[in-house]
Amino acid sequence: MDYVFVKDSEGYVFKKLQSEVSSDEKIISEKEYMKKSGLASYEKKFGHGGARENAGRKQKFSQPLKFQIRVTEEEKEFISYAREHNFNYSSIMQK
Repeated sequence: MDYVFVKDSEGYVFKKLQSEVSSDEKIISEKEYMKKSGLASYEKKFGHGGARENAGRKQKFSQPLKFQIRVTEEEKEFISYAREHNFNYSSIMQK
């Protein structure tokens, strides 16, 4: 099974079996295939694959999620009081 790189009459490039190449397709080099297909830009540049070093999504903050709820003024005062006095919720919930 010998694969070759071909370019069709519309300029599209792809890899296919040599036995499947039609008369309107032109056999091209691997270098030309890489350039025309855009794969050459993803070759190894910094010792690994990818367009550039550290490419990809990053977390914006160290804690990506922040839980927020709406409470009444009375509930807000209770939460503040509990925090100031080191209220232990788990011991109360067990009783």
